[in-house]
Amino acid sequence: MTDAPMLEAVGLNAFYGYAHILFDLSINVGRGEVVVLLGRNGAGKSTTMKSIVGLAPPASGTITFQGMPIAGQPPHGIARAGLGYVPEERRIFTDLTVAENLEVGRQPPREGAPAWTEEALFAMFPNLAEMQGRPAGQMSGGEQQMLTIARTLMGNPSLILLDEPSEGLAPVIVNQMAATIHALKERGLSVLLSEQNLRFARMVSDRAYIIEKGRIRWKGTMADLDGDEEARRKYLSV
Repeated sequence: MTDAPMLEAVGLNAFYGYAHILFDLSINVGRGEVVVLLGRNGAGKSTTMKSIVGLAPPASGTITFQGMPIAGQPPHGIARAGLGYVPEERRIFTDLTVAENLEVGRQPPREGAPAWTEEALFAMFPNLAEMQGRPAGQMSGGEQQMLTIARTLMGNPSLILLDEPSEGLAPVIVNQMAATIHALKERGLSVLLSEQNLRFARMVSDRAYIIEKGRIRWKGTMADLDGDEEARRKYLSV
């Protein structure tokens, strides 16, 4: 990894109406690194991601992606810069087939980012290869999650944000999701994910930030977190 982060957010403050959601939040992701935002439901994980991709622009603070400021840019401009986003709600096009959904996400290859083709994605997601002509609305939740990731990868991002990728998935699909994230890292992709599932985070992540009530309460390596029982109990136990 280079010394300069691939993605860096500093001092983010975000609001929904008059409600203050993020408080001077700062995080970074290095090149080729997998970083997880951990926290209970409602802690501010999804808002952090939406702030980064322009869907909930921060009221103050800076966001830098590959050395370029992106705070305040429209979401489509941020996506074209090479930042991919897989929302918690998936948001596939249910009336379109698998192949058509992938085509919607297509962007030209970009320098310094893995280049994806349908063939490469079908090799990574064999289930999708078997249902290229199936309407996406007729797929299981796990299959739809895989399709959403594959569609985002068709944009050839340099970094991908995954919001709660393991939520609601069967254990066998969670393991497949973990293998997918490892494969993305091997291709040189940087990954920022939000999670409540500590077991899943352990499987895939290099570093973690813990968010509580919109503030970063803890940060360190996954090994550090495994050794900090107090932090896990205080901020992650249900």
